[in-house]
Amino acid sequence: MPNLKFGDVILAEIPFINLNQSKKRPTVVLFEEKGNIIVMGITSNTAMKGIPLSKKEGALLDSIIKLNYIFTIDKTEVIKKLFSLSDKKKKLICKELNQLISC
Repeated sequence: MPNLKFGDVILAEIPFINLNQSKKRPTVVLFEEKGNIIVMGITSNTAMKGIPLSKKEGALLDSIIKLNYIFTIDKTEVIKKLFSLSDKKKKLICKELNQLISC
């Protein structure tokens, strides 16, 4: 798998919190370093809070990028790259994260 960059949407094997099971899920890459990939979860539950991601943008279903669901996965958990977000969507993610962090 080539190096991943901010805004890449990947399909990855995501472990549940109890680490006993996992599920294939789409995620947005924030950054990759030394085999660790920091990602944000994506859900097809459009009632949840976050940044909308439409089928027109490349998602299989209209979805939400969950700003409150950030975690680290190992590069071995990546199944494939699905698509990359537009520059406009990446700027929106940065803006929203900056407001949440307030640094």
